[in-house]
Amino acid sequence: MPLNIVLIEPEIPNNTGNIGRLALASGSNLHLVKPFGFELSDKRLKRAGLDYWQHLNVIYYDNLDDFLIKNKEANMVFLSSHGSKKHWNINFKDNMFLVFGKESVGLPKSLIKDKEEKLFKIPLYHTEIRSLNLANAVGICVYEGLRQLDL
Repeated sequence: MPLNIVLIEPEIPNNTGNIGRLALASGSNLHLVKPFGFELSDKRLKRAGLDYWQHLNVIYYDNLDDFLIKNKEANMVFLSSHGSKKHWNINFKDNMFLVFGKESVGLPKSLIKDKEEKLFKIPLYHTEIRSLNLANAVGICVYEGLRQLDL
């Protein structure tokens, strides 16, 4: 698998379903970190992911610490509107982890502080917008990674 998409505490089932579809289309793994803002049986999750969910490679974690411990050796980058470096400056590598925060507040502040050197953002060109939709942000980053990896 070329990339790993990580969603920390996703809140909106439609976004997670769309990102699941994107993960399958891009050949990526999907990592979901609890707690979720929805039940995995939610119809909106299934509708957005259509009948693809059964084909996904999804790894579940009980919480952020569980994820970080189990993947302590992984090559990770963190995406946040608080980043200073642009996402196209990520030096994408095969099996890299792209870590995204929850829709309402993004990544935990402690993670932003601890991972500042690996923090990237998607540039926004209007002052009236704070962030992009999570599913759109994941799509932008995953396909930039695939472009760089020449896949």
